[in-house]
Amino acid sequence: MANDDLGRTLRRLRRLASLTQEELAERSDVSVDVIRQLEQRRKHSARLPTLHALANGLGVELTTLLGDPPAVSSTGENDGPRFVAVRRAIMPALWGPAPEPPGPDFSLTGLREQIADGWTQYHAAEFDKVMTALPELISDARTATASTDDEDRRGGFAALGKALQLAGHVAVRMGKTDLALISLERAIDAAGLSSDPLLRPMIVNSVAWTYQRQGRLGDALSIALHAADDIRDRGHTGTADGLKVWGALTMSAATSAARSNDYKRAAALMENAETEAARVTKLPEGSDSRMVSVFSPSSVRVERVRLAVQYGHPEDALALAKGMRLAKDVPPSWRTWLLLDVARAHTDLGDAAGAVKALESLRRAAPAWMQHHTLAVAIVRDLWALPNHPPGLRSLAEFLGVGE
Repeated sequence: MANDDLGRTLRRLRRLASLTQEELAERSDVSVDVIRQLEQRRKHSARLPTLHALANGLGVELTTLLGDPPAVSSTGENDGPRFVAVRRAIMPALWGPAPEPPGPDFSLTGLREQIADGWTQYHAAEFDKVMTALPELISDARTATASTDDEDRRGGFAALGKALQLAGHVAVRMGKTDLALISLERAIDAAGLSSDPLLRPMIVNSVAWTYQRQGRLGDALSIALHAADDIRDRGHTGTADGLKVWGALTMSAATSAARSNDYKRAAALMENAETEAARVTKLPEGSDSRMVSVFSPSSVRVERVRLAVQYGHPEDALALAKGMRLAKDVPPSWRTWLLLDVARAHTDLGDAAGAVKALESLRRAAPAWMQHHTLAVAIVRDLWALPNHPPGLRSLAEFLGVGE
């Protein structure tokens, strides 16, 4: 689990910055009472806008304040061999040999299928499987870019872009946002040499997500809006795939606006996204959904639940989530995000039993994913600090390493 809890990390970073609690409150525009409650461990979590404000006041990335994901035990050269191999695949040695053209047994279609399977495993939080497969996927994609056939070469660059995008997502989950940006920037370069006009904006959306994790909310908002406008200007929203990419970027922009406390702008963006999401099912079906951004009426509803929690309106979040049925093409990870937000909403309302019920569902659905999410640990810590523990909480606390 994370090396330290939020309160201790906040106190340590504040002292390193030579700031009093009052000075940090003034810098971050967060009340000194909230800072004291966190540092005294009377509160173990806070709304994301508050966390972003504190990180900005401290002059650190959000990931520094939150700590490593629970299942990440180390950083740097002490990383496990699987992740070391992924890092080397993203950044091969300088002046190494150029890739050789693929042999007669190579199948670009087969490679794309393997990359799509990797995305499925990622959304199921099977990170070890993804890391095991990624080095070879990236290597095979680089081989494909050396094809003597122009169409296959462009297809190889498209495959390389998706493989490096996947590597970037895995790096974020491992708490390595700088490495993620390196991978995503190289993915964008590959996308520019492919024939897929939607690949670059899809990767830009991943960059925006990484910027959010680093607390660069203004940058995340700007690039998401720019890419979304570019897709619309180029007429791509008339296809199912193009509309999905536009919608994902618009929802990403809404998230950045909400975390910056610009709720009015976030609500307007989400209203636009919800209107457009209704068109997705009316358009001819696009390509493999595993290789395209997630956008549908279901994903919009999930995002609205998330934003309601961030706004501090837990009642609205639970009302939106009640009875929700996700479409078949919504990845399992979206269900896990929904359950986590429902748990957060119950916690904010003081309903410990409801929070535990949602967390138990989350553990059944995606135990590995749960261990990689610092917010799940923070919620369990908040519940553990209560005088009365509801049934099931001790098991969750032991699973996440929280408690006595």
